[in-house]
Amino acid sequence: MAPEKGKVAMVVRADNVAYGKKACAYLGDGITSGKVVQIMGDLASVNGRDRSEAFRDCVKEKYPKLKVLEIPAKWESDTAASKLDTLLNAHLDIKGIYLQAGGVYLAPTLQTLKSKGLLKKAGEKGHITIVSNDGIPQEYDAIRKGQIDATVSQPADLYAKYGMYYIKAAMAGKTFEPGPTDHGSEIVELPGGILEDQLPAPLVTTENVDDPELWGNTVG
Repeated sequence: MAPEKGKVAMVVRADNVAYGKKACAYLGDGITSGKVVQIMGDLASVNGRDRSEAFRDCVKEKYPKLKVLEIPAKWESDTAASKLDTLLNAHLDIKGIYLQAGGVYLAPTLQTLKSKGLLKKAGEKGHITIVSNDGIPQEYDAIRKGQIDATVSQPADLYAKYGMYYIKAAMAGKTFEPGPTDHGSEIVELPGGILEDQLPAPLVTTENVDDPELWGNTVG
């Protein structure tokens, strides 16, 4: 989360709006119509709000034939599991699921689907398309197994790198302006004049899940 006041050289953060938009586009391009679920984070947090609103707005604007069912799970795995179970009982025709945090929601989602006989591999009849957020090794394994279809990999390996870069730059008296950077991101100005470097987050699918440059493939 970004500070709301004070002297700040730079906030280094992923573009969470892009998370929601990429998840929306992946589901919307693959599902022509029907019900999709977004398992949300804590809406009291900027990350949860950004992802939720971006996904919702994108579906409304670009994929009007999709109906979004929402689970406010507050980054809690037990809450996600119980509410997804209830939702699946009421809606037998869900076609897609968006997990806003794979590290929290992946395991309970897969277990809930499995317990109901709904965990079908990609390509099989009845497969529910799932796109996640995080880029952890467990998500990559699930993509390889056909359990989920994609994840938006947050740049966990770049936060410290560019955080240190901006600390050193600030100590040297360097200042920055909004606009594109030399490392593929965008600096934006937040309310209060605080600058934020929004690092890009790639979409990972079966096509690039084995890319050795992805940080999720460099950890155990």
